[in-house]
Amino acid sequence: MSRAQVVRPAGAGHETLYVLLAALVIVLLAAAVVGVRGAREDEVALGAHEIDARRDLTPAEQGLYTDLRVAADEMCLLREDTGSSPDIDVLAEEGLPPFVVDASSESRGRHQWQRLSDDAYLGRSQAAEVAGSFLLLLPAEADAEPVVWLRRQRDVAPPLDRSATALADAGWQQVVSHYDAGVTRQHRH
Repeated sequence: MSRAQVVRPAGAGHETLYVLLAALVIVLLAAAVVGVRGAREDEVALGAHEIDARRDLTPAEQGLYTDLRVAADEMCLLREDTGSSPDIDVLAEEGLPPFVVDASSESRGRHQWQRLSDDAYLGRSQAAEVAGSFLLLLPAEADAEPVVWLRRQRDVAPPLDRSATALADAGWQQVVSHYDAGVTRQHRH
């Protein structure tokens, strides 16, 4: 006589449950570690004379600011080569925005640029409702950052005293870029 024995397949239900529980424990531990050890950088507070390049500038002003930051690097290289900062004509011939007159400069306020000294350039806006006037101060040292100031009033006169205090007192605002959590997420408080 033969006997038939029924062999049931191994149950995967318990194994799946254990794998899911292990994965859940790992995720919870990782979240706890990140929550406890994660460094949070809060937004940097701006000074009374400062304006945020990402949030407080018009689109035209943002474009001009970006152009000025890129041009400042080129201008410093030209200054190293020749011993003095380049004139506006040289910058325009090099095709460096915002010093070259083209369709972009027309749509961004038609700024009239002038070199004030070996380290200062003033761009007077001809359309203050589109973009304010800009003052670019080149750094004296090669490793320092250029400083950009903005004034949105009409009829801007070249500032004689270009110290931060004097510019702020005259109504200029320093354009600053701080990279914090707000770069990818806009949180207005």
